[in-house]
Amino acid sequence: MSARVVVLFAGGGTGGHLYPALALADALTELRPDVRPVFAGASRGIEARVLPQRGLEHFLLPVRGVARGVPFWKNLGVLPALLSSLATVRTWVRTERPSAVVVTGGYAGGPAGLVAALSGTPLVLQEQNAVPGATTRVLSRWAEQVHVAYPEAGAGLPASARSVVRVSGNPIRPPVPLDPSSAREALGLAVDRPTVLVVGGSQGSQALNTATLDAVRATDSDPGYQLLWSTGPRHIDVVRRALEEIGSPRWVHATPYIDDMPSALAAADVAISRAGAMATSELLAWGVPAILVPLPTAAAGHQERNAEALAEAGCAIHAPQAQLEGVALDAEVRALLRDPDRRERMRAAARARAFPHAARAIASEIATLLPAPASGPADGTPDDVKGRAA
Repeated sequence: MSARVVVLFAGGGTGGHLYPALALADALTELRPDVRPVFAGASRGIEARVLPQRGLEHFLLPVRGVARGVPFWKNLGVLPALLSSLATVRTWVRTERPSAVVVTGGYAGGPAGLVAALSGTPLVLQEQNAVPGATTRVLSRWAEQVHVAYPEAGAGLPASARSVVRVSGNPIRPPVPLDPSSAREALGLAVDRPTVLVVGGSQGSQALNTATLDAVRATDSDPGYQLLWSTGPRHIDVVRRALEEIGSPRWVHATPYIDDMPSALAAADVAISRAGAMATSELLAWGVPAILVPLPTAAAGHQERNAEALAEAGCAIHAPQAQLEGVALDAEVRALLRDPDRRERMRAAARARAFPHAARAIASEIATLLPAPASGPADGTPDDVKGRAA
């Protein structure tokens, strides 16, 4: 067994649960270099590809999520997979004796959280959405700390867990000072034109792409702004052919994926986006006024609630997909661009809800549960990045 302080990070199935775990592990090891992070994930999840690629210490479990809207017999393997996963985690915990278990949600985090609860290992949860997921709701009864990104999430937890809830935000890359003109130049855009960013997640969104194409088709001439449009790799060929058919408007810049997202966020005057937890956290941190189109099939309607919460706070406009229409979307964008005072109010509201240093703040809280390092306390996190009591 290693002499270093072992911390198990569990969560995944999707990037929305895996990447927060990676960010927290990075922040904790920066704060406490004596920590040895180990990751537990699902063999069917994105972590099965990402963790080996990054060379991170990990083990994978057969755990699987419950499929919705399918015949019951297709879920018969869920319980045996869970029991096998629990046995694997229990053996690992008995051998490695972690000082804490950090669960970032998703079905991949359930076994580690349950074993932590049964073994008395300090348990920390991080919930990304306004509506807590099933894993967070179940495990919160035994957690030492529950870090939520949305203040509204606390109401969705058992009453017995609310005393340990901290509103800490989602662990994202903190914004860096970037001049909008310089950011636009770096992206190959006109430096002096208002910029609208369209992004539907890493894989893109067919609904957003269709509405955006309709908006472009309905524009007879230069609309006075430029469009930076991340279509998703699967959709780029269709979008490019459609743009060619209408004369390849020079103000439209379609790309399969935006590698330099900090520059894109710095360049944007308005964003049109899905309402996933990590995407909205980045929009808040950068203070980008947003039109949010929630994914209607997201589990437990969490994207819908994310969008509603941010619209209620004045940070964004909630545009349900069922009502999404290209001409109306273009009109909403133009109205925002014509109203700098409204955009500034939205920017201020977004930044008031933002937690740009969430990873450091949460790591600082986790560190309080660990054995003291040989050199003494290492919590150097400033007060202004610590979480807020719910």
